[in-house]
Amino acid sequence: MVGRLLFVHGAGGFVDDTELAQGLAEALRLDLVMPELSDSDMGYEAWAVPVRKLLDDAGPADRVVAHSFGATIVVRVLTEPMRAHSERATLLAMPDWSPQGWDVAQYALTGEPQTDLTLLHCRDDEVVPVSHLALNSAALPSATVIAYPSGGHQFDGMIDAVAAEILG
Repeated sequence: MVGRLLFVHGAGGFVDDTELAQGLAEALRLDLVMPELSDSDMGYEAWAVPVRKLLDDAGPADRVVAHSFGATIVVRVLTEPMRAHSERATLLAMPDWSPQGWDVAQYALTGEPQTDLTLLHCRDDEVVPVSHLALNSAALPSATVIAYPSGGHQFDGMIDAVAAEILG
């Protein structure tokens, strides 16, 4: 059975995240599934509805990866009642929305999901500061946390390292 890479892009990032998603799918030898999520409606539910469907359709050979704002939505969906998933989720450059981060209550974490999480961030990310990694790590204490020295927001040159973490 061939697995799929279920990739949730960042805000306005369907085009920007395509290279990252395709590179990871190729490195992992998985078929890429990356729905195009709304650029005009950034409300939690507008993104959560398609993410719920994506996660509900996930099979045992699939890998869940989400980038930036998409990571925010995935982790929030995974904390919803009756939404515990056994698959792992890898969250790339996830913003922190708590008062210590970007302070937007609508997107702030609401708990820690039962899913095995890996948080990856590049120290030279100029979009989501690496300080958000420490904040998310504190809020998600059971997550595996890795900070790469470089790669920016799009993890440039880091495909193989990220793929290795996804495989665990």
